[in-house]
Amino acid sequence: MKHLKKSVTLTVILAFIGFSINAQNESLFGFKGGLNYSANGDYFESIGDNAKNPDRNVGYHIGVFGKIGNKLYLRPELIYTATKSDYNSNVFSVKKIDAPVLVGIKVLGPLSVFAGPSFQYILDTEFEGISIDNVNDDFSVGLNFGIGVNFNKIGIDLRYERGFNTNEATFINNNIGAGAVSRIDTRPDQLILSLSIGL
Repeated sequence: MKHLKKSVTLTVILAFIGFSINAQNESLFGFKGGLNYSANGDYFESIGDNAKNPDRNVGYHIGVFGKIGNKLYLRPELIYTATKSDYNSNVFSVKKIDAPVLVGIKVLGPLSVFAGPSFQYILDTEFEGISIDNVNDDFSVGLNFGIGVNFNKIGIDLRYERGFNTNEATFINNNIGAGAVSRIDTRPDQLILSLSIGL
């Protein structure tokens, strides 16, 4: 048993050293961009109203990424994202900075799977011409996971993103009565299709 523990410990140490060496030799930096098929959470016109569910809409993202490692890799990204959701005839738009930190592994040829947290900072929110200043948390955390294919320095990936914590934007809605407070859940719920090009 003692011999087995030593063997396992040695294997883990060697694997870590191998990954560290590989990470130093295999690194990549580049640009990425693509489309977001997204919706935010429910919209309440006033306290106690029934929720209005959003229709999904197409947004976009553009940014940079880094990749360290090969078969097992770490991929940090810094992305500007613009999304919008339709609530009947009203449109709610969000502009934010996303910083996913993903861990991936190659599973078959050029195909890999990945997952990790996404740190988000909301830059601006707008609801049908009304800029919304009162967002509970400008900073929030979500989860990304998905699949990707890479051919040399060109990659395509499809991922799902969901916000972890409830994060509402509130504002005065003069259209439904003086002083009526409306609120929208700003958590992202989206599919993201990206094209990345390494330098």
